Amino acid sequence: MKIKAHAALTAKSSLTPFEYEVGELGNEEVEVKVSHCGICHSDLAMIDNDFHFSSYPLVPGHEVIGTIDAVGNGVSKKIKIGQRVGIGWYANSCSSCDWCTIGKENLCIKAQPTIAGRHGGFAEKIRCHWKFAVPIPDGLASESAGPLMCAGSTVFAPIYEFGVRPWMRTAVVGIGGLGHLAVQFLAKMGCEVTAISSSHDKDAEIKKLGASRFIATRGTNELAKAIGSFDFILSTVSADIPWVDYIQALRPQGRLVICGLPENEIHFPLFPLLAEKSVSGGINGSPSNNATMLDFAARLGVKPLIELFPVQQINQALDHVRAGKARFRAVLEM
Repeated sequence: MKIKAHAALTAKSSLTPFEYEVGELGNEEVEVKVSHCGICHSDLAMIDNDFHFSSYPLVPGHEVIGTIDAVGNGVSKKIKIGQRVGIGWYANSCSSCDWCTIGKENLCIKAQPTIAGRHGGFAEKIRCHWKFAVPIPDGLASESAGPLMCAGSTVFAPIYEFGVRPWMRTAVVGIGGLGHLAVQFLAKMGCEVTAISSSHDKDAEIKKLGASRFIATRGTNELAKAIGSFDFILSTVSADIPWVDYIQALRPQGRLVICGLPENEIHFPLFPLLAEKSVSGGINGSPSNNATMLDFAARLGVKPLIELFPVQQINQALDHVRAGKARFRAVLEM
């Protein structure tokens, strides 16, 4: 059986039609017929080999929404043909390590990314281990659910895992594809949310999503005035920013979580951390975490602001995201 897809044949190349052969479906695998797939900056990084582990031909796409088309003999009976599911950054894990056995498969050192060493969701079909095909609640439209599988998961997981509570004073650094979802999750939880961006250009837009305060960092002293203000700061930017200033903006026992991928190493002096402050990394959530995130989004109305592209315009859509023009996520309709 052959699957039709769109692939980068070399690093930094445009995507072209591509077919690949698949063998018999694995015992614990599902096959998903793709209806929509979000475009993430990590897809661009993999196309360009920015992470230095891409292999070609490469079929990107890890914000996948579709319906179960086939199941292996060992798949959970909860998974049904025709069921709508989402697949995010991970497609499989070892299932036996300390992390997998407690439901934190995203921390497994053998976890398999959906678009590394296997073909992703810019295709008519995709396969993964059944655990990583997360059911989509009825309240979420397929085109909106796609970006939640990576962008939503990346910001929700640390909010959930690090115990953010409704009374906390929170801030989100970077109001883009990840940041605009983080603002919604925190606001729907009942937190006070401050949006931090380079300018006030997006203030009105982000206020509608739940932010109550705004800090602009370019050419102002607004961040300096926020010393000791926040219990939790979530950084979504992939840039080098004045990290010490953000540590100083934390209250005692506050936490800074870094979800973006800055270009250079980050260094912190010890003194600002002595008030029991901490710095943590954040990654995509586990399947169970993603199920909680999707349920939260469906019940409380969290959804990405998207631009929808037909798959025939796949390269135009990629260029749109690469140029930073997407407000705030681009989604392919397959």
